Amino acid sequence: MSALRALARAFEAYGDVRLGEPLARHTTFGIGGPADLFVTVRSAEALAGAMAAAAAAGLPVFVLGSGSNILVSDRGIRGVVIDNRARRERAVEEYRYRLESGVPFAAFARRACRLGAAGLAWAVGIPGTLGGAVVYNAGAYGGCLADVLSAVRIFAPGEGEDWVPAERLGLVYRGSVFTRGIFAGKAVLEVELALAPGDPRELAALAAEYDRRRLAAQPRGRNAGSMFKNPPEAPAWKLIDAVGLRGARRGDAAISEQHCNFFVNLGQATASDVAWLVAEAERRVFEQFGIRLEREVAFVGEWG
Repeated sequence: MSALRALARAFEAYGDVRLGEPLARHTTFGIGGPADLFVTVRSAEALAGAMAAAAAAGLPVFVLGSGSNILVSDRGIRGVVIDNRARRERAVEEYRYRLESGVPFAAFARRACRLGAAGLAWAVGIPGTLGGAVVYNAGAYGGCLADVLSAVRIFAPGEGEDWVPAERLGLVYRGSVFTRGIFAGKAVLEVELALAPGDPRELAALAAEYDRRRLAAQPRGRNAGSMFKNPPEAPAWKLIDAVGLRGARRGDAAISEQHCNFFVNLGQATASDVAWLVAEAERRVFEQFGIRLEREVAFVGEWG
């Protein structure tokens, strides 16, 4: 721990630093062991600086947004976890915005609707940050970030930063060059969105309808969103339901009765309990239907 304390001082120039911070406090699942070093940054420049400092120290880095769409192992994450709260927003021209990657996606989508900027009403209920939305090409109700994303500012230690056009990001259904490992070691500092003129009242009504649909279909409480991508053959929830796993439990981890593609923490669930249910769903669906479910939630940290 003394060596970690010495390393922690190198990160104090970029933000607040904590040792052994429980990541369960920072994930929508409410699950996760400790981070060796936990650094909270509040600007894109601080994010880049902390990444460079970690590289100089030879430490692995995990950039944490809102903690959605991930399951952190019970052992936690080794190295440096950067808590990204870089949230500067600016309009570069009418309906075109540049936003730092820690901006909460749903909150900006709602503001855009109020401003009469169309293109993000579908995102008003999506948890996570804009940086995470880029990585996974977040989407819902027929819309996705690729529809409005024009460019991203990327940083990598030793390479510096650059604006990259959206066409180079390989954005597909719930994936990108980040999820495929092509941009490993790179982080999103800022995004540029190109929205369109719209009527604020119509956009507000559309957002309210999406809210209604989401509340009717998806469980509340602690979860990480949809656990699996929908395969071409059928929605993941239907396959999981068909193999008899609706409401299945392992400890305090459960497959939601309301929506079988949501795995929930009912109290003190562990990552290993959730992982067991995930593996069981994968096994049963493959054995019964010959379909391999592909995870949408990322399993991060020290597993195995």
